[in-house]
Amino acid sequence: MDPEQAVEMVDENTICVAAILGSTLNGEFEDVKRINDLLEEKNKETGWETAIHVDAASGGFIAPFLYPELEWDFRLPWVKSINVSGHKYGLVYPGIGWCVWRTKEDLPDDLVFHINYLGTDQPTFTLNFSKGSSQVIAQYYQLIRHGFEGHKNIMENCQENAMVIKEGLEKTGRFNIVSKDQGVPLVAFSLKDHTRHDEFEVSDMLRRFGWIVPAYTMPADAQHVTVLRVVIREEFSRTLAERLVLDIDTVMNQLDALPSNDVCSNKQ
Repeated sequence: MDPEQAVEMVDENTICVAAILGSTLNGEFEDVKRINDLLEEKNKETGWETAIHVDAASGGFIAPFLYPELEWDFRLPWVKSINVSGHKYGLVYPGIGWCVWRTKEDLPDDLVFHINYLGTDQPTFTLNFSKGSSQVIAQYYQLIRHGFEGHKNIMENCQENAMVIKEGLEKTGRFNIVSKDQGVPLVAFSLKDHTRHDEFEVSDMLRRFGWIVPAYTMPADAQHVTVLRVVIREEFSRTLAERLVLDIDTVMNQLDALPSNDVCSNKQ
C-alpha cells in the first residue's frame, strides 16, 4: 500500500486505515509510521479523527523481537487497534488470534455483548461464545516458557535461515528475490528466465523431493508476476535450508534436461 495514495483516499466516511505488518504474498511490512504522519497532517487540516488499525497477523510476533526500533504500534498516536495471530509466529496451534485496543474507549460499545445468564455480567466482543480455552493456555505457556529473549532467539534463527535460502538462490543466478530482508522470515522469488520453465513447474517438481512450495500470481496490477514462496517456521533448520537450495538447483537442472516439447506439454 502506498501511504500517500491511501491517505489521499481518506474522507469523512472513512472508519480507519488498515495497514498490514507482514503481507501474505511477500512478507513485506507496510510503512505504518508514514501513514500515521500523513494522517496526523490530514486530521489537523480537517478536524477528523481517522485512526489506523494494524493487521499484524504475521508480523506482530516478529517485529518487536527482530526490529524493536521499527515504529508500527501504539508508539504512533493514530494506531488505535492491532490484531495478531497466535497460531503463526506466536508458535501456537490453530486457531488463536488476538486483538488489542489502545484504550477501552477505542473499542466501540456497539461491538460489545453483555450476557448475565452465568450469574454476573460478562462483556465479550468475540464472534463465537462456545470456544475451548486450550489455545489461550498454549499461548500463555509459550510466552512464559520462552520469555522475551527466548522468543527473540527463535525469530532470529528463522530470519537467519531465510537469509541462507535467499543467498543460496541468488548464487544460482536463476532467480529474482521479491521479498525484502526486513519483514516476515520468508523468501519469495521468481524466475529470471521464463523461456523454458515457469514457477508452477518448479513447484510441481519440488513435490517429488518432498517440498510443498506454493507458486502463485501477485494481486491486481501485478498479476503478470508469478512467485514461489518459502515461509520459515520455528523447526526449519539450517540443514533443511541448505537442502532446499540444493533441491531447487537440482529441479532446475532436471527441467533444463527436458526436451522443449515436454516442457510445453507440462505447461498445458
